[in-house]
Amino acid sequence: MSMSENRYETAVARYFEAWNAGSAEDIAKAVAVAWTEGGSYTDPFADVAGHDAVAAVIAGTQAQFPGFVFRPLGPVDGHHHFARFGWELVSVADGSAPVAGFDVVALAEDGGIRSVAGFVDRVPPTA
Repeated sequence: MSMSENRYETAVARYFEAWNAGSAEDIAKAVAVAWTEGGSYTDPFADVAGHDAVAAVIAGTQAQFPGFVFRPLGPVDGHHHFARFGWELVSVADGSAPVAGFDVVALAEDGGIRSVAGFVDRVPPTA
């Protein structure tokens, strides 16, 4: 793996650490490590910027899907200052994955996430 590929893998690993952090304090710490100051997160359900707002989106998602974790789907692909990767939201109890998608991240020179554009490919049916 080249140094630039490692940069993408590292950024995405930090991203998943933030999404899977346990407590509000752990989420805040992980977001501060993964995102640049003022970094943003946008998906069909959220459009926020700054560590506190990104951490709030993560905490809200965890509250909506208790007992689930995010895991990568396939390899991370990257070039220049961008990386893309697939993901799914998986039940710890039974391994089901009702939500899946892919994200594109823009990285700063230091490897921190400047922005995330998230896309959802699979969502659970509504009742």
